[in-house]
Amino acid sequence: MMKRIAFDVMVETIKQAFLLAGLPEEKAIICAKTHAETSRDGVYSHGLNRVERFLDFVSKGWVDVHAEPTLDLNLGSIEIYNGNMGIGITNSIFAMDRAMDIAKQYGLGLVALNNTTHWMRGGSYGWQAADKGFMAICWTNTESCMPAWGATSGGIGNNPFIMAIPRQGGHVVFDMAMSQYSYGKLETTRLKNEKLPFPGGFDQEGKLTDDPAPIEATRRILPTGYWKGSGLAIMLDLFSAILSKGRTTADIDLVGQGACGGCSQVFIAIDPLKINDQAFLDQALEHTITQLRNSTPVTTGGEVNYPGERSLKTRAENMQWGIPVDEGVWNKVLGFSQTKMP
Repeated sequence: MMKRIAFDVMVETIKQAFLLAGLPEEKAIICAKTHAETSRDGVYSHGLNRVERFLDFVSKGWVDVHAEPTLDLNLGSIEIYNGNMGIGITNSIFAMDRAMDIAKQYGLGLVALNNTTHWMRGGSYGWQAADKGFMAICWTNTESCMPAWGATSGGIGNNPFIMAIPRQGGHVVFDMAMSQYSYGKLETTRLKNEKLPFPGGFDQEGKLTDDPAPIEATRRILPTGYWKGSGLAIMLDLFSAILSKGRTTADIDLVGQGACGGCSQVFIAIDPLKINDQAFLDQALEHTITQLRNSTPVTTGGEVNYPGERSLKTRAENMQWGIPVDEGVWNKVLGFSQTKMP
């Protein structure tokens, strides 16, 4: 069963759950807002639906709610920080803020994080940068959760990758996992008793399927672009580990502290106005979007969207009518907001 919850109610409920779990108030507010914004924008799998898992990791000591990033290396336009297994959301917000501060001076700033934890929706940090007028690129590696192309067993990470460009009429934000669909998308689709729009992985017989449940069972999710997505996942893993002096996917597997426990991340911010004037940026963006608008849609009455456009439409709808939630998931989070976890 689905119901709609007002954004402010969701923020407050999640915040209370986080406070009871021991998060300092400032971090509880930031994290609750980020989770709620994620669900508000339609990425339900990484918003409200991830609260229970995060609380479980905190209770197990896999996330240090009091830790702060510490500087490992300063190379001017590049800084490397140890995340100290702190909260992935607050570590990531800090890293993108630092990347933007550096970009104000150099035009480009790169901040890499080692030894951090799950950042939830990676797109949050693309929107964060775009809201302040910066272009951004960021990515993370993960534990093994996807087979490399040609394999049946998991050996590579899903390694989400984000690119963002600020735009006055709505930022252009691209947020993708290295699989056709994330495990979170499989979960939300299954909870709604729906099928995936396209095949997303393999069943027990090794056949491609659009049914999420068999894919969750085999954990043979399909890499985006088949071998190309597999190769890109491997390269993102290596780049994040090397740039941060951190763990590769193979090393994260050895830590064994839940999804992304001890992962490596990279945050790049670019000040586009140090390269172009605003008129050029507006022209480049609007000409591209106009061309997309003029494309012939596959279905009659359909439309072609730029990256991030559907998120903005979903955001407006959910702010007006409330955020759709699975009642079972919502009731669990309500319980966490009223009772301290053991």
